[in-house]
Amino acid sequence: MLVLNATFEPINVCTVRRAIVLLLKSRAEVLEQGAVTLHSERAAFARPFVIRLTSYVRVPRDAHRRKITRRAVFARDEWRCQYCGARSNLTVDHVIPRSKGGPSSWDNIVASCAPCNRRKGDRTPAQADMHPYRAPRQPRAEIFIHVSSPTIPQAWRAYLPTLA
Repeated sequence: MLVLNATFEPINVCTVRRAIVLLLKSRAEVLEQGAVTLHSERAAFARPFVIRLTSYVRVPRDAHRRKITRRAVFARDEWRCQYCGARSNLTVDHVIPRSKGGPSSWDNIVASCAPCNRRKGDRTPAQADMHPYRAPRQPRAEIFIHVSSPTIPQAWRAYLPTLA
């Protein structure tokens, strides 16, 4: 279930069970629901897809401190090699190699297909004459919603900004 802040800003993904608890405690309201009905001993609920918190929750915006994972890098780079545009056989590449003093940070890691990664090897972009299509950057907070759910349901799309 997609969880929106009181300001309609996407902040998290939760389980159906957690969503129902938030609804029962009146901490959230349903914005989108499915046709499936969930039954308990005394009640029945439409399965929520998108809920909105009733009160604002302050969310720290420290994406630069979030753990760098392969999935997060791939999602940020739209699941494309940043050197040739391929969508298969993806790996991560340090733009400035670690052996040349490049850090393991959001600003130095891009998605790369295995052939491009091997071709670039232990060289800088200038030495290899291979420059990323887009400069690596810290991802927006919404990227972690795209990472937490393998597929984005149609009901969520109206509430999520595009990745670009």
